[in-house]
Amino acid sequence: MTIRATTRQLQILLAVHEAGSVGAAAEALHLTQPTVSMQLKKLSDALGLPLYHQVGRRLQLTDAGERALLTAREVLASLESLEMDLAAQQGLKSGTLRLGVVTTAKYFIPHLLGDFCERYPHIDIEFKVGNRQQVIDRLSEGRDDFYVFSHPPKDAPLTLHPFLDNPLVAIAAEDHPWAKKPRISLAEFAKAPFLIREHGSGTRYALERFLRREGVKLNVRMTVESNEAIRHSVMSGLGVSVLSTHTLAFGGDAGLALLPVEGLPIRSQWSLAHHKGKPLSPVARTFLEWTQHKENLQLEGA
Repeated sequence: MTIRATTRQLQILLAVHEAGSVGAAAEALHLTQPTVSMQLKKLSDALGLPLYHQVGRRLQLTDAGERALLTAREVLASLESLEMDLAAQQGLKSGTLRLGVVTTAKYFIPHLLGDFCERYPHIDIEFKVGNRQQVIDRLSEGRDDFYVFSHPPKDAPLTLHPFLDNPLVAIAAEDHPWAKKPRISLAEFAKAPFLIREHGSGTRYALERFLRREGVKLNVRMTVESNEAIRHSVMSGLGVSVLSTHTLAFGGDAGLALLPVEGLPIRSQWSLAHHKGKPLSPVARTFLEWTQHKENLQLEGA
């Protein structure tokens, strides 16, 4: 059996999967919906099997569609790698760098990328942000060159490149009674109404691991799905919390006080992670080399 599929059809299949619908994919690709639908039908005809089913307003891939999607990623990644290799041989640094970044890292990664892009202006960046679990999902699908974690999944075959410290600190409103205390025990801190990130958050993962080790249980008042909302909730006196210093450095710490809690800060590091079996593109190698030089990590606000 000879499959005659075009790279454009593979690009469209990938776009439809990521967007979740033909309409959203058409908008992202600047095509009409009939054009996208027609190309998907041609690809389906070439494979001899349906690629997806319509479930409500979203598309659900069939087994054949899932296999075609995996192949589409591999083919398009190989073509892009070839393009970048040829450009590198010509002395050019061009291509696309794809990053999957956990939520807290979004505060400093743009500053790092700004300097990198100034040095390499012909490199394009695709920058996706999600909580820890969402980035792990992207990793399992091999959608990016690097994934930025403070706590990478232990069961994935990853190569890790630590590049920046990520201390987690205790915070309260600046007029909180504890703001002037020289020392607060962890047991005392745990009794205060606590604002915690959602399940899947790297900050929550690190905090819960630390508390299990210390044998301490928090008095959780509220689960909050963003660092910004936690900062404002703490400023409003709703409770105390633990956040990365990068959230405070780049997101703002006005109205907040750092608390000298026993055992804190929780120490961790940001790492660039990539699959051990996946070769790095020339652009990805260039970015990795960039992050390994400490002078490139002097981030304003950090």
